[in-house]
Amino acid sequence: MFTGLIKAICTVKSAYTTGGGMRLAVDLSKLADESKVGDSIAINGVCLTIAQLQGSLADFEVSSETLTKSTLGKLKSSSPVNTELAMKAADRFGGHFVLGHVDGSATIKTIERQGQFAVIKFAANPELLAQMVVKGSVAVDGISLTIANMDEGNFSVSIIPETLKKTTLGTAKIGDTVNIETDIIVKTIRSAIDKILPKKQKLTTERLKEMGF
Repeated sequence: MFTGLIKAICTVKSAYTTGGGMRLAVDLSKLADESKVGDSIAINGVCLTIAQLQGSLADFEVSSETLTKSTLGKLKSSSPVNTELAMKAADRFGGHFVLGHVDGSATIKTIERQGQFAVIKFAANPELLAQMVVKGSVAVDGISLTIANMDEGNFSVSIIPETLKKTTLGTAKIGDTVNIETDIIVKTIRSAIDKILPKKQKLTTERLKEMGF
């Protein structure tokens, strides 16, 4: 379990394919002091397990399924990645519930700088957008963000200076592809409602009102 509050931007040391998957080595720097083999760590929002740890260098084995669902296959030596250690039971809970199970990807469409702040618009497929709500949470490359606006084919988030400084969004460019994990609470509610509604009936605001929501 993660919170979407990035602990550090770490650096990929190597990434190469192995029998359908990938072997990924990341320099965890100071985070290595709190890590051991078998620990779960979120790399750009993807939950991975440390397979080997030598000094600050952690090796991860990435499955073909993860490569299909995420952008990890595009990583190369020197790539910066958002990194978060799994939360402890006694930790203060910030951000939102992030599982590290990526639902898909989105592409940066526009970046609007507003002084030290930024508004970033992402283009995403209808399946992902259907699992989002305005003012709800979304994890973008592992970063817990609040959805500011949505329109056909897109969603936007407002980024504070601290987030731009502490994550890879500070150097993001138009056209970049990012990992997306939608809010588990929204997904769970939608799944439950879909089971209640007739198969051919679309979920609409009017139908939700009729059902008492």
